[in-house]
Amino acid sequence: MVAVIKTGRSIHRIFNYNENKVKEGVARCIGQGNYPVEATRLSAGMRLNRLLKRAALNPNVKRNSVHISLNFDPSEKLSDEDMNSIAHTYMKGMGFDKQPYLVYRHEDAGHPHLHICTVNIRADGRRIDMNNIGRNQSEQARKTIEVEFGLVVAERQKKKDYPLEPVNVEKASYGKRTTKAAIQTVLQYVLDRYRYASLPELNAVLNLYNVAAERGGEDSVMYRHNGLQFCLLDDKGNRIGVPLKASLFYNKPILKNLQERFLKNKPKKLPHKLKLKNALDKALANTDIVSLGSLKQDLETQGIHLRLRQSKEGKLYGVTFVDHRTQCVFNGSELGKGYGAKALQQRLGSGTVPVPNLPGHSAREQEEGLQPQPTAAETKAMPNPPGQTAPPQGDPALLDTLLQVEQVADYLPYHLRKHKKKKKKR
Repeated sequence: MVAVIKTGRSIHRIFNYNENKVKEGVARCIGQGNYPVEATRLSAGMRLNRLLKRAALNPNVKRNSVHISLNFDPSEKLSDEDMNSIAHTYMKGMGFDKQPYLVYRHEDAGHPHLHICTVNIRADGRRIDMNNIGRNQSEQARKTIEVEFGLVVAERQKKKDYPLEPVNVEKASYGKRTTKAAIQTVLQYVLDRYRYASLPELNAVLNLYNVAAERGGEDSVMYRHNGLQFCLLDDKGNRIGVPLKASLFYNKPILKNLQERFLKNKPKKLPHKLKLKNALDKALANTDIVSLGSLKQDLETQGIHLRLRQSKEGKLYGVTFVDHRTQCVFNGSELGKGYGAKALQQRLGSGTVPVPNLPGHSAREQEEGLQPQPTAAETKAMPNPPGQTAPPQGDPALLDTLLQVEQVADYLPYHLRKHKKKKKKR
C-alpha cells in the first residue's frame, strides 16, 4: 500500500474533486468518520458543512484541509467493507480517528485506491501538527495495515508513483458540462502546472483548452477596477456563453493573485530557456522547414506549441511558445532577437503565414484585450504583405508636416480625468 498526503487551503477544493468524480460515475462515497449518520444518507451540502464547521473553530489556520490517497496493488481485489476498514484503521494510526472525514472509492485508474477528505482542526480548536506526519505516523500505520489485512508490502514492489491527479483535463466544450465546471477543470489543471509571466502568456495555454481570461476594454469599469473574467471559446476562437467573474472560482484566480504568480514564475522559467532554444535551432536547421506553418507542425511533434500573434489585418507581430515538456511559456523576444516574429519570418522566407491559431485569434478576443496589440516598434517591423508596395518616399519635412498629430490643448488621458462629484443637498 502506498499513502499520499496533501494539505491545502481549500476544503471546497478537495470535496468538489471527489464529488465531481462521483457525478462522473467513476467514484463512490463508501464511508465516513464522526458523522451523525451515514454519509450516503446525507446530501452533498450536509457532508461539506460538517467539515467547514470543524474548520471554522480555528480561522487562523490557513492550510486546514487534508487530502489522503491510499493506493493498493492492482492484484488486490478489495471490497467496499475492506476499504472502509482500512481507512478507519489508517486514520486511527494517524491520530485522526476523532476528526470528521469522508471516504471515497475511486475507479478511474488501473489500480484500486481510495481518497479521504478531512480537516486538521480538533474539536477544541487546536491544530493537528502535520510536520513529518507522513514519515512517522503514516508509515507506521501503513506497515500495520499491510500485516493486518495481508496486503502487498510496498517495499517489496518496484517503486511506483500514485500521484493525486487533480483532473483529467480536456478541451472545454460549451453545452457538454456547465460553464463554471468546464472552466474550473481547465483552471485547476493549468494554473499550478504551467509557468507564465503575463496574462497573454497564460491565455496562450488556456486557449488550447477553449478557455480565455479577459479584462475588458480600457474604458470599461472592469478594467479600471482590475477585474478579470473567464469565458469559453468555440473551435474558431469566438467567445460563447456567459463569462464568469474570476472571484466565483474556488481557487480565486483574480488578477491580484495571478500577478503574484507572474512574479514567482518569471525566475522559474529561466532554467528551461536553453532547452527550448536548442529545440528551435534544431528545427530551423532542417531544410524541409520553409515556412512558419511547417515550423509549427514540426514543433508540435516535439511537444512545443507555436502561437502566432497577428493583427486584425493578418500581419504577424509576435510569437509565443508553449513548451509542454517543461510547462513553460516564452515570448519569442524573450529567447533572443533571432526568435522574434520578424526574424523568424525573414529567416524562413516570405511564405504564406498560417491562419491564426484556433482558438484564441478572433476579432472578439482582440477587442476584449486578450491578445496584446502590436506596439509602435512591432508595427514598424511588420513586413508588407505580398503585393503591397512600401509607402512612398518623399520630402521628410513635408511628410512630417502632413502626418503631424493635431495638438489639442484640452486633451487629457482617460485615467487622469476627474469626474465631478455631485454635491449633497443639505
